[in-house]
Amino acid sequence: MENRRFGRLGRDVSVVGLGAWQLGADWGEVSRDDAFATLDAAVDAGATFIDTADVYGDGRSEQLIGEFLRKRPEPLMVATKMGRRVEQDPANYSAANFAAWTDRSRANLGVDTLDLVQLHCPPTPVFDDDRVFDALDALVERGAVAAYGVSVETTDQALAAIARPHVASVQIILNAFRLKPLDRVLPAAAAAGVGIIARVPLASGLLSGRYDAHTTFAADDHRNFNRRGEAFDVGETFSGVDFATGLAAVDRLRQFLPAGMTMAQFALRWVVDQPGVTVVIPGARNPDQARANLAVADLPPLSPETLAGVRETYDEFVRPQIHGRW
Repeated sequence: MENRRFGRLGRDVSVVGLGAWQLGADWGEVSRDDAFATLDAAVDAGATFIDTADVYGDGRSEQLIGEFLRKRPEPLMVATKMGRRVEQDPANYSAANFAAWTDRSRANLGVDTLDLVQLHCPPTPVFDDDRVFDALDALVERGAVAAYGVSVETTDQALAAIARPHVASVQIILNAFRLKPLDRVLPAAAAAGVGIIARVPLASGLLSGRYDAHTTFAADDHRNFNRRGEAFDVGETFSGVDFATGLAAVDRLRQFLPAGMTMAQFALRWVVDQPGVTVVIPGARNPDQARANLAVADLPPLSPETLAGVRETYDEFVRPQIHGRW
């Protein structure tokens, strides 16, 4: 497994980790047994980075990971997120709330110090408020967290976070349907030593190549209930791409698929190959998915011709819909 460094953290992590949203909620039911089997499979395959949030199942994901850590006390880095369990009012991003939120996550995970806590896609005014980052610094000083970062929706938010001197990481949507971060965000992060956590790498499964026009999703799956941004930012569901357009783009991408790779592995390898990416965090609902995702780290890099084909597909199908929005 290739390891890459969080510059401001001084820690190495596996280039492919595990996103644990699926283990909490919003992707259909995942049993406890399946959750633990998935975590086991990911770590056995070399994952040393797990990403979760306090809002995933209202703490269920954190609690499952905490139980897993007690069973397997290995040198893992667990990143969590905070701020989406309350109304998205900038006034709620206060020192008192940060203390309460991190205390809850520490209890859920069963740790004294959180490895990395991230503001969970906060409102844009939060990025300009010095008091917010002073309060985060105070969490580090008292040992509640080892470091902090920000999960963002837009490239402008990412650039604002990178400019903050103590932000250790930026989590951003990056996949073959989201190329905008390549232009400015990844170079700026690399120059500043800020880690890039690439989320939604499969565009909510669209880039797995397993869906067609007849695919349906469970009522409790965000790919059903958030198609128009009814529950949270629509960019989190299929990366904001219209489902039919996404299917057409995937069909075009198939012509660039290297022999021996699945469509999902192709999409993940594309993320791994982008300069400046620290770790990509595909989710998994079962052990087979986790193992297939982690195997991407051992696959050869994509050719320049293949990378050019991804960009051509993006420019034709996706750019007109979403490039200016995020």
